[in-house]
Amino acid sequence: MPQRKEDQAIAIAAMFQAASLVDQIATKGMISQTSFETSINSLFKTNPKNTEDVFGGRHFFANNLMLGLKSVLDIISKKRGASGNNITNYVLAMILLQQKLVKNDEMLTLMGDRLESLNDKATKFYSTEEQAQNNEANLTHNNIIAGLDGLYQETISTFSFRIKVQGDQRHLQNKENAAKVRALLLAGIRAAILWRQVGGTRWHLLFFKSRIKHSVEKILQA
Repeated sequence: MPQRKEDQAIAIAAMFQAASLVDQIATKGMISQTSFETSINSLFKTNPKNTEDVFGGRHFFANNLMLGLKSVLDIISKKRGASGNNITNYVLAMILLQQKLVKNDEMLTLMGDRLESLNDKATKFYSTEEQAQNNEANLTHNNIIAGLDGLYQETISTFSFRIKVQGDQRHLQNKENAAKVRALLLAGIRAAILWRQVGGTRWHLLFFKSRIKHSVEKILQA
């Protein structure tokens, strides 16, 4: 499979993973920690070697991006029903919001600075001894998620267009869940930027589903 198509498949899987996690929080109030960590960690991969590196590398896709890859296939095959519609709507909204974001240099600079600050904070205060030795940090610590929540509200939430999350209000009104949702939406928008950078467009998502399906299946078979 040509690298460009594979990169697009990885990016779209990342969008669908973030959207699926948002849907799971909204409807069930719980999510896979591994999938959550992959989506959140991708926000801090500002200088990746390649598309795969943003999500932990090819050898870890089976764990890191499996939710997103399977979500793409399920939704294309129409196996998700109302949940699939919500997830697709979140992804389309992420694409629209990234289009607005990339036109705002001041907001992009603010986001870059804030993400760097949060990464430094996580490294300094929230890394285990093992993580510190590997120059890693706990980027899903509640205080970091709260910081991402605040960043989303200061930036993306200022656009006139908003993503409306559908689900059980008991879950959505929980403060920690609401913070996770906004952090994941931010991660989804970051994946949408990556999708654009590797040549993806909204029209690909709407009219080239069979090609996307083929690319995702190739990744899963690798």
